[in-house]
Amino acid sequence: MTDQEFIERFENCTLPAAGFHHREQVKVVWLYLRRYPLIETLTRFSESLKRFSNANGKPNLYHETITWAYVFLINERIERDGRDETWPEFSERNADLFVFDWENSILTSYYRDETLRSDLARKTFIFPDKWTLIKTIT
Repeated sequence: MTDQEFIERFENCTLPAAGFHHREQVKVVWLYLRRYPLIETLTRFSESLKRFSNANGKPNLYHETITWAYVFLINERIERDGRDETWPEFSERNADLFVFDWENSILTSYYRDETLRSDLARKTFIFPDKWTLIKTIT
């Protein structure tokens, strides 16, 4: 399947839900960010993910803080590493973006557990509230 077909099947909810997990969501965001500005990607991906979740009988699956945080992280990595990077290069260089569970996700560096588990974080984007990651930007 081409990247365009992948996006179209995601947007029209014809991708099998069983094969659309975190890694595939990261890829859709990566593809969007290579085609659209950040704000359009946030809107487009959020709306499509809500629609996909609803179409697959899981309307409560969407989590705005997690969704937006990953979009921002992916965008930062694209800008930092270069827009010419291929998907295999991006995924290899950014393996930390693909670990998704409550205990080991990259978001544990930015958010307290109770914040991410809150109803507020599920319905609206909350800025990071944990500052354990110290990194020098060069």
